[in-house]
Amino acid sequence: MNTCQAVEIVSIKGPLPQKYLKDLARLRITLFRDFPFLYDGSLAREERYLEPYMNAENFLLVLVFDDKKIVGASTALPLVEEHPLFQKPFLQANLNPSDFCYFGESLLDPEYRGQGIGKRFFEEREAHARALGLPNTCFCMINRPESHPRRPIDSYSLKDFWRKLGYQEHSNLYARLSWKETGELEESVKKLHFWTKTL
Repeated sequence: MNTCQAVEIVSIKGPLPQKYLKDLARLRITLFRDFPFLYDGSLAREERYLEPYMNAENFLLVLVFDDKKIVGASTALPLVEEHPLFQKPFLQANLNPSDFCYFGESLLDPEYRGQGIGKRFFEEREAHARALGLPNTCFCMINRPESHPRRPIDSYSLKDFWRKLGYQEHSNLYARLSWKETGELEESVKKLHFWTKTL
């Protein structure tokens, strides 16, 4: 265990433990509901989405605890073990998914932001990629226009933060995923651009 101010950060390697499934699902539902994802999720959908990670031997789960409460989480695993939808853009670009570690969600309750925990998420996941012998890392993020009608006035981009960590955005490398937004009657397709880094 490592401490970051008033919280504890714990990295767990191996399949997603059953006891943390609902906590991870809760964070995803709650925090992805905000802009830019606007995700209208459910516990049942989340458990279906997360279930494959319970059999993923090379999965990494980073948890942030305030006492016994989980207030943040981040994940990673080899891209080749991720859903084909995330691998497809790399194959189309003649990039080998076996050369990449895919970084999933980075979730943190708002009151714990600004303490350097986001940077620690990247450090823990990059260390995991190195331990697996993977030379590159990647993640993807939805692109919303500046003029999006549901963009909060106080919203800010993390692009400068990611660039300072050495990541590069690729507008021609993107995944297409579907989910139901708040206010939508049914799912719609969203485009998520990939960011990559060579370790």
